[in-house]
Amino acid sequence: MFTIRRATLADIGAVDALLGRSYGPLLRSHYPPSTLVLALPRMARAQPGLLASGRYYLAEEEGVLLGAGGWSQDAPGGGVTPGMGHVRHVATDARAVRRGIGRAILDRVAMDARSAGLVRLSCLSTLTAVPFYAALGFQEVGPRTLQFGGVPFAVVEMERRL
Repeated sequence: MFTIRRATLADIGAVDALLGRSYGPLLRSHYPPSTLVLALPRMARAQPGLLASGRYYLAEEEGVLLGAGGWSQDAPGGGVTPGMGHVRHVATDARAVRRGIGRAILDRVAMDARSAGLVRLSCLSTLTAVPFYAALGFQEVGPRTLQFGGVPFAVVEMERRL
């Protein structure tokens, strides 16, 4: 059985390793190798400010990090919308998918964001994760394109009410 706890800056190395175990294997089904070879080194890095925010959570089982994710009030790229929170850097170890880890983390994110007075959550979902977010009540807003390593990276903006 896994547990959920708040991340700290001391977790940065473990989160980096988790992101590598997650994003590389799981994104291969929706993105070409030429995109991933440039995008992964930039996107699969723990964000120190997010880990130190008190709004980033880790799922662990017997000392092994299985998942992570959090939220912020500022949108990726900047800007704050009153009442809106933004899901950030969610990942599950590819060897541990379909165990409820991502759902448990997002439940904690939603509870925390609701307690902070927010009424909506948004996310920029990879193409791979769209069904996961949809199963949690997120609805598609529309396609977006990010830039990682100079390469366009397709994502889907999604939102849900809290």
